[in-house]
Amino acid sequence: MQLTGSEIVIECLKEQGVDTVFGYPGGAILNVYDELYKHQNEIKHILTSHEQGAAHAADGYARATGKVGVCLATSGATNLVTGIATAYMDSIPIVAITCNVGVSLLGKDSFQEIDITGITLPITKHNFIVKDVNNLAATIRKAFAIAKKGRPGPVLIDIPKDVTANKAEYVKEKPVAVEPSQNICETQLDTAVEMIKEAKKPYIFVGGGAILSGASEELYTFAKKVDAPVTDSLMGKGAFPGTDPLYTGMLGMHGTKTSNYGVSECDLLIVIGARFSDRVTGNAQKFAQNAKIIQIDVDVAEMNKNVMISAGVVGDIKVVLDRLNERLEQQDHAEWVTKIQEYKEKYPLVYHKDVLSGPFVVEEIYRQTKGEAIISTEVGQHQMWAAQFYKYTKPRTFLTSGGLGTMGYGLGAALGAKSGREDKVVVNIAGDGCFRMNMNEIATAVRHNIPVIQVVINNHVLGMVRQWQNLFYGQRYSATVLNDAVDFVKLAEAMGAEGIRATTQEEFKSAFEKAMNLGRPVVIDCQIDSDDKVWPMVAPGAAISEAFDEADLKNK
Repeated sequence: MQLTGSEIVIECLKEQGVDTVFGYPGGAILNVYDELYKHQNEIKHILTSHEQGAAHAADGYARATGKVGVCLATSGATNLVTGIATAYMDSIPIVAITCNVGVSLLGKDSFQEIDITGITLPITKHNFIVKDVNNLAATIRKAFAIAKKGRPGPVLIDIPKDVTANKAEYVKEKPVAVEPSQNICETQLDTAVEMIKEAKKPYIFVGGGAILSGASEELYTFAKKVDAPVTDSLMGKGAFPGTDPLYTGMLGMHGTKTSNYGVSECDLLIVIGARFSDRVTGNAQKFAQNAKIIQIDVDVAEMNKNVMISAGVVGDIKVVLDRLNERLEQQDHAEWVTKIQEYKEKYPLVYHKDVLSGPFVVEEIYRQTKGEAIISTEVGQHQMWAAQFYKYTKPRTFLTSGGLGTMGYGLGAALGAKSGREDKVVVNIAGDGCFRMNMNEIATAVRHNIPVIQVVINNHVLGMVRQWQNLFYGQRYSATVLNDAVDFVKLAEAMGAEGIRATTQEEFKSAFEKAMNLGRPVVIDCQIDSDDKVWPMVAPGAAISEAFDEADLKNK
């Protein structure tokens, strides 16, 4: 049948099983929005307060559900760039659909014309501009397949306005299933098995790839078979249960001393779906110096990129771990595991228990949600506390900007997560600096009645930057003090949400309990000390084995 380009866009979204999109309309994309209006019972549209919020919401939806997130924007769509880059750095499958000026007006500096495909080329897995309506359906289908296949990532489709009005033949198609390749090099598998058998002190380091491939069960089986302690990156949280005795906490700059010391002492490091970020390795030349390294990753480009490895297995992590589990006999490293358990007892995460603080807030959220919530964060001290003090036992329950470190990510992501997982309590944990960047999305939550809980760890400073200034810049607090009169409670109420202030532990307990039972958007403003710090910490340029904490500073 003959359909307009805008009708083809909607029909292709329905083909792909899209039930929710996030966006902001404008002149160039009006034809698509007019068609969306006619299908509002099939595809829900969340109108965000800012296009960046739409991109983050699509990202949060994808992380929480495992499906492809979709955002829409009109011409001049540069406000999507930060959200697309965030998804690209963390390998999140989203499809961004933008519309542009008509084909005849391209390249003429027309009103609101921008080369969005040129701008997003370095931060997309692939992008398209569709100048012929006859190519539109095939392009949309290809975009969804690319977003999901192999190492996932964002794809952008730019459609000139006249293409959305022109007609073409449309034939409905069933989406082609994107299945991971079963073709894994046998030699690589055999080498990995032999190295694991020879190891006396193995350690497993898990990244976001284990979550993206849906490999949690295979990972659990693998860890128990290898009988090795497990650490994770920020992106890997929830792939392996944070409550399991083998789990030792996060690795890297703000990782636990147990994980940092253990990885520095192990004789085999098995890296599963992680890319050796500088925040994990510290001084890369001194990282895991005593260990042989096996890296398992779907992307061959990650092999030997940041850290030289001893062996690699290229392939989908779920498939690779399944094959390794078939080949491996039960290993026994009781002495090594006991030593790491002793480290856990000797170097627990600690904080001042008598005042309202970030760690207390996170632990109380964990207690009241019974560890079953989806937690999103912004970027900074609160992000690290959320990673350290909430025990993630399932994948897709911790949504955070790991690669790009995007301040302003979390609230949009929370809206996307709650839209896709209405059965879950969704909490966004923010610092006051980050919350200022995206607090307009509280209006979105109210408009669409999305009952997210926004917790603001309010220390009246840019906390993580201040921590660096305190420790490494002679306490020169340049541009990090936010000593103004912004009242987040009044702000929440002005946007139609519930606002609650907490200055003590008891006030936060009752505030969060109320938020859990209200069933509508809530902002909790938690007043904490400006000089609370994230411990442990690894100084810039130092090895992760040189992690220090507050007690170490006092003993110097």
